[in-house]
Formats: sequence, structure tokens, C-alpha cells
Amino acid sequence: MTSILFSLRLGFRSHHKLPCNRVYLSTMTAQLPSSERPKQSLSCMYPAISPYKVDYLKVSDLHTLYYDISGNKNGTPVVFLHGGPGGGCDEQDRCFFNPEKYKAIRHVKYSNAGSTLSLAYAESHPDRVKSLVLRGIFTLRRSELEFFYQSGASHLFPEAWDEFVEPIPESERKDMILAYHAQLNAVDKEVRIRAAKAWSKWEMWTSKLYVDPDYIARATEDDWANAFARIENHYFVNGGFMRDGQLLEQQETDKIRHIPTIVVQGRYDVVCPITTAWALKKVFPEIELHIVPDAGHSAREPAIAKLLVEAANKFADL
Repeated sequence: MTSILFSLRLGFRSHHKLPCNRVYLSTMTAQLPSSERPKQSLSCMYPAISPYKVDYLKVSDLHTLYYDISGNKNGTPVVFLHGGPGGGCDEQDRCFFNPEKYKAIRHVKYSNAGSTLSLAYAESHPDRVKSLVLRGIFTLRRSELEFFYQSGASHLFPEAWDEFVEPIPESERKDMILAYHAQLNAVDKEVRIRAAKAWSKWEMWTSKLYVDPDYIARATEDDWANAFARIENHYFVNGGFMRDGQLLEQQETDKIRHIPTIVVQGRYDVVCPITTAWALKKVFPEIELHIVPDAGHSAREPAIAKLLVEAANKFADL
């Protein structure tokens, strides 16, 4: 679902603290109607850059992870984790980081959604993480999944919701994640691809404050939709292989409260609703939470992209 980035240095632990109870409401002007608003710009991001290393990391007998490295070979290491799970990376992801300051490492097709994995890793290895920049908090609670895939977002995007439920027989719609799991793993390839495209299109429809036809078009690509939908659904149907609410438990968040953390959250993010970012703030009051009033879920929303670049710049010299 969401993408994140976090900075780490192996063997170092930061005791720098951000002041408690910081919540920022962006003062950016609300966007105009689509017929009047100017073309959105991501000029706040750094210029495109090519990686100087591309390789694969074997993590088990079954799984191998792609990664690439760009920027300053001697810079501050930062690990960028994409969303989904299964959403993949984009060449623009490198552009969040100052290439003179950062040694940027992108992992692709890792095991879980971005902010989810970052919080899980930090809570498991708090001595290995130097700072966190999180965008769109997603902790894989059942309530979060049901809001998006059962009843919640459906009230805001009814026309897209009708397309999402269409492949599923009415008798099976009481648990859409489980019903899709059956079709995404069907023997019949046509059934799998049809389900994958419908699952993927629902998320592309709802990812931005203004519906983006280019986003929706991604869901028409058989291979991308199949990988995205099946990986994402696999983790959702299994609850992320964690206790429900584990990442928000006080005993877990207390482990990372010494880590400087910035959260950027779109007010109208229906994929990862703001209620989860707020729940994290309550158990981790030291975080610096930025609520963007004119943004949805995507990191490509201009106001969100700007804050992510600023956050990365802030932590570049930690």
C-alpha cells in the first residue's frame, strides 16, 4: 500500500530526540478543480540519477531481492522501501535524496509494505536504525484492511468499487480479501489475470486526491497487475504474519522512541487512512507528524513529495 524510506547506519545508535507533540498542518493552498488547476510539478525532487551498482541479494533458497545503489559512495546510507507489498519501484524514487549526501539503496519486491516493514524492522533492531522517514502509515491491522477492502473507501469511490466487486459472486463478498485470494490463485489463468487487474485497478483508482488515468492504466498490464495483486493479497490474507496491532503496541513502539522520525500523511489518504498515523503518534509522541490537507495516498502528490525531500535533507548529516 504505502511507500517509505528510512535511513540507517549499521552499528550506530542515535540518541538525538525530536521534541514531543509536533503536528504540522501544511499551509499549501488547496488545489483547484481539475479544469482549472495547473499541471502538477515535482520540481522539488532532485534530478534523475542512474545507479552505480545493480545486483541481487539471495535471502533464502526460494527468494532473491533486487537492489540498486546510487548517489555518493561515501554518503549516509539510506534504504528506500517501496509500497504494496508488491508495488515495485520507480526511477523517480532516487530523486528524493540529495545525491551528494546520500548513498541511496533501493530494494525491490521485498516482503511487506513500506512503512509496515520499516516499523517492524526498527522495532526488531532498534540499534541498527539511525532515523525514519515514513509516508502513509500502514500497520496491517484488520480494521485498516476492512476499511479499504470491505466498507469505508467504497463510500467515497462507489463507481470504482462496483468494478472491484464485479468479479466476485455476491455470496462471497462478505470477505473480499479471502474471495480474491481464491481467484488470484485459481488454476485458470484468465480468472487470475481478471482478478489481478480488478484488484490493482481499485488501488490505482484511490491512490491520489485527483484520480490519475496514468495510474489506472498500470492495472491493465498483465504481468504487473498479477505480481502486485498476488503478493499484496498473500500478505493481507495472512495478516502480515503478525499479531493484529503488533506494530502499535506500546511495548513495541517504546523500543524506537529514541529514533528521530518524521511521518508525512495525506489528509485524504483512503488507502492508508490518517487514523493509523494518529494512533502511532499517540504511542510514539516524539514523531514529527506532517498532515497534508490537499493530498491523498501517493508519494507523487506534489505537497507530499516536497515534505519527503525536506525530511530526507534534514536527516542527511545525522
